[in-house]
Formats: sequence, C-alpha cells, structure tokens
Amino acid sequence: MTSTVTKPQTQTGGLLQKSQPAGPCIIVIFGAAGDLTKRKLFPALYNLAANKLLPENFGIIGLARAPKDDASFRNDMTESMQQFATTALDPNIWNWMAERTHYLHGTFEDPDTYQRLKELLGKLDRELKTQGNYLYYLATKEDYFEQIIEKLSEAGLNEEENGQWRHVVVEKPFGRDFASANTLNKNILQVLKESQVYRIDHYLGKETVQNLMVFRFGNAIFEPAWNNHFIDHVQITVAETVGVEGRGGFYETAGALRDMVPNHLFTLLTLIAMEPPTCFDADAVRDKKTELMSAIRPFSQEDVQRDVVRGQYGPGKIGDKTLPAYRSENRVAPDSATETFVALKLMIENWRWTNVPFYLRTGKALKKRASEIAIQFKNPPFALFRNTEVQDLTPNYLVMHLQPDEGITLQFGAKIPGPSVQIGKVEMNFQYKDYFGSSPSTGYETLIYDCMIGDATLFQRADNVEAGWRVVQPIQEVWHNQKPIDFPNYSAGSWGPESAQQLIERDGRQWRLT
Repeated sequence: MTSTVTKPQTQTGGLLQKSQPAGPCIIVIFGAAGDLTKRKLFPALYNLAANKLLPENFGIIGLARAPKDDASFRNDMTESMQQFATTALDPNIWNWMAERTHYLHGTFEDPDTYQRLKELLGKLDRELKTQGNYLYYLATKEDYFEQIIEKLSEAGLNEEENGQWRHVVVEKPFGRDFASANTLNKNILQVLKESQVYRIDHYLGKETVQNLMVFRFGNAIFEPAWNNHFIDHVQITVAETVGVEGRGGFYETAGALRDMVPNHLFTLLTLIAMEPPTCFDADAVRDKKTELMSAIRPFSQEDVQRDVVRGQYGPGKIGDKTLPAYRSENRVAPDSATETFVALKLMIENWRWTNVPFYLRTGKALKKRASEIAIQFKNPPFALFRNTEVQDLTPNYLVMHLQPDEGITLQFGAKIPGPSVQIGKVEMNFQYKDYFGSSPSTGYETLIYDCMIGDATLFQRADNVEAGWRVVQPIQEVWHNQKPIDFPNYSAGSWGPESAQQLIERDGRQWRLT
C-alpha cells in the first residue's frame, strides 16, 4: 500500500497527545511483590519516565507482606527490571525512579498498616512535594478489593479536599457474575465516588484498540458503511497458543468465559459497534458502551445451547512444543469441567446492527496467537458477472490486527490482467511499526498516565461492568446446571472444538482464521 503519513512530533496514547507530564503524585502499589508489579507496572512506569511523562514530584510506595526495607525492595525491582523491562535501562532514569521508590510491609486487613501508610505518605508529601495526590493500585487478588478500599476509607486516605485527588485502580476480574459485580460496585461506591474508581482492562492500553474510535469516527469513508446495509457479519478472535502455564489454581476458579468475555471481548465489541459519542469525554463514551451492551439480545436457555460453545484442550503439539492436556496441569482437577475455550454468536437489536451476527471466540492452546476484529462486507449482486469466468465473488474484509502485529488490512477484489474477466484477491496493509515506528510498551503506560491525570475514558464505569455480566449470566447459569460430557474436546494446536466451526458454518459463514 502506498501512502503518505505525517508522523506525530510527540508520543501519543489514549485519545489525546501525551506531551505533558502528569501532575505531582504518589503511586501506592498494593501487592507489590506480585508478578503484575514486576512484569508490567514498574516497566510501564519506567517507560513513562523515559518519555518524560512522570512528574518531577513523584514517588512510589510498594506495599506487601514480606518484611523488607527500601533498599532490598529497590534491589528486587532492579533485578526484575533487568528481566522484564521493554528496553535497555538507562541508569540515570532508573536511578531517578529507584531513589523515589519506598517499601511498606504489612497485611491488607491490619488497620495499623494503613496508619503507617498514612504517616509514610505524609512524609513523602513533605519531601517530594507531591501535594497529597495519591494513586492506589490494587495489584492483588479480587478478594482483597473491598477490604483495602474500606481500610483506606477508615484511615481517611480516600478523602479528596483542597484540590487533592485520590484515585483507586482495580484490576479485572471485577466480580464473578452479575450479582457479585453489583454487590462489589455498591460496596465500593459507599466509600468512593465513581470518579475515583478506575476499573482497568489492559487491553485498552493497546494502540490499535485505542485507534478503533479514531478509525471509525475520524474517517468519513468508513462510517457510512458501518451498518447492516453493508456489513454481513463481524468476527472477534482472541487466541493464545499457550496453556495455563502453571496458573491452574487460578484458572480453575475462572475459566475462559469469566476471564475473557465480559472484559476483553466485550471491550472490543463495544468499540467496534457502539454509536458515536457526542465527544471523547469519559462519560459520553461510556454512556454509548452501556447503551450498546444493553441492546444485545438476551440469551435464553435454548440460545445458550445453540449459540454458545465451550471447550477444553487435550494434549497436542504447537509448533515443536508438546502441550499436556489441561487436566494434566498442576492444581487442576483430573475431571475438571473448566472451559479453556469459548465461542458465541451475539445479535444486537438496534437500527444499526439488526440481523448482523457477531461471532466471538477466545481460547488457550490454539493454533496461532492472534487477536483481531474481522468485518466482512456483503457481496454485491452477482448478476453483472454471470456471463464471465468469475465463479464467485470473494468477500471484502476489513481486519484490525491487535496482536502480535498491530495494524489494519483491507481485502478486496481486483481484475487479474488478461483478456478474460477474472477476479483476484488483493490486500492493502497498514502496520503501525511501518508508519509510526515501534516503541517499547507493556500496554499499561497510557492507562497509568490517564489515572494520574484523571481521564477515565479508557476505564469501565460501574454500569459498563454490570451490563457485561448481565449478558453472560444466562450462559453461566446453563453451564452450572449442565456439566460438559465431552471434555477435553479439542487438541492443543487446533482452532478449538468442532462445534465452534459448526456454530458459524450453519449460518453459511466461516471463521477467517482456520
């Protein structure tokens, strides 16, 4: 594809140019000894510092159970960064971060922990001039969310006054089902304002995901065709080649449906299908997301049995690696009924999308690692080509690749040179790295920065979360009452169970990735 692109002069992320550092603040990481802190949060903070997006008046407090001091925690983080940083460490930048990094040992349930935290925050406020602005990042198990927030409130660490802000970041999964998510929201919002809560989904840190709204609403050539007059169907695939990788204990309590569908897949669904917001204001965007989720046709028991597929992988080979069955993983029951694959068909009942099916699938131990949204357009009438050598018309696809190679592909037909009329499939490919270069990223940089500046556009509001759970609740209920009798039903290294192919083929369609 030949094109001319004016490259940005400053790094961008989210919906706005990120050219100015955030204001003074301290980030407190609960669960600082965990993998999320080592693999994602510290590397992301380093990348923000490298791009001059952290304020000079900035501090980090890691809070965990282990009895460490500042020096040992800094050494631990230095070792972790040497392994997980997305780029070579600049000693000056890392030393700047490390000397602003502190540690507090304590348990989440002990009120004394929060009193000592309050004292340390006051001390760092005076030393670093951070003005009492605190970002609490709950990098913990979901079981601790309510407890930590309640204890912060009891210690007065949630109160916003005199221009100070206090933001709380909550990692997914947010609840186990509709009822638990609703209860969790109610309990949290008894002590925090909605504007203080940042329910994070790291998928929204990916540049291509953020670009979906710009692509849709900033290009007049696409939006007129973004409806049931022109689109035949939409496929959303999030496929992983890895298994549970030693996380069997977690996965047994989660499963693919809970772990991926109400958050990751529905995030992509809302961005691709929602109506245009009036502006990029956080609540304007989130209003449209909830509106879209509310328009999904509810599943009946019969719908679940017909339009939803679950699977669990057995042994198989992916590339040159042999993968054991899910049931052979550590801390997985030998007769486990936990699904590692989900495929479903959704119908959205509004004027834009009536009669356009949305096919979603996600799974582990699949043939290829890929996350993409594929939009297939309707075929034109064949009548024009009935007396030519054209046997059929190749569907036009618009494909948004989210990982591993971020970009957009437009597939269409063109005449093959020669005296007869024959049509060949051609593609126009755009890849981010070719036009804008590649920058080291964990996917968390934009999200952390937005938490610091108070931009909630890329975060879920309470009603967004509950709307997602409301859609999957009937699926959970049917699956709870009807245990699978055919697990494992797909081999590692395949594209999932045969019933997932049948789900789309009975409508006369095919998965794009097979």
